[in-house]
Amino acid sequence: MCALIAMIGVVVYVAVDVVLQFLPPYYSPISEAESNLAVGPFGWIMNLNFLGRALTSFALVGALMAVAWAGRVENRLRVPGLLVPGLALLTVGGICSAVLAFFPTDVAAAGQSVVAASVAGTVHLVVATLGFAAVLAAIVLLTLWVSLSGCLATARRSALVFTVLAVVGVAFLALTVTTVPSVLGLAERLCLLGILGWTYVVARGIRRLS
Repeated sequence: MCALIAMIGVVVYVAVDVVLQFLPPYYSPISEAESNLAVGPFGWIMNLNFLGRALTSFALVGALMAVAWAGRVENRLRVPGLLVPGLALLTVGGICSAVLAFFPTDVAAAGQSVVAASVAGTVHLVVATLGFAAVLAAIVLLTLWVSLSGCLATARRSALVFTVLAVVGVAFLALTVTTVPSVLGLAERLCLLGILGWTYVVARGIRRLS
């Protein structure tokens, strides 16, 4: 059930993001951060989406814990040193996503990098950065766990592909923040594609076990 919730959560999150791009104030998905969607007349929808992403993360944690428990019962649980910190970091990422819903970002001028002009904006920036770092570390550890444990053989290859995509996205995002802010939105969405894609394929792999 948790795996199905995670899969649905990913689909809903992406769908809401796409719809909001076509609503006022018409933020650019190429140059502007995704968090800007939470600022404006329909910002409350994006805030709900942040909460939904948190629920998606928690659902995946629950699904992975169930897989790990089944492996333990059958005396085949391996590399807990990767699983436990991976789940902890994924939980931190979910908490960070929930916090973002209550601290709106400061919208930067077109072509500028991220800004933190208010207390809420500063909290949002710090928490978003922490969340990205935590989730990225989580999916790296959990992808290694998937590969070494053999628990989710059907998801191993696709999980690796999306992990690489997420890592490339984060590197691209760091580059845009420092030197090419005009494509910051594109870089962030590439990173999100990696993270959300990874979430979906791992959850799908768990569903196939049942």
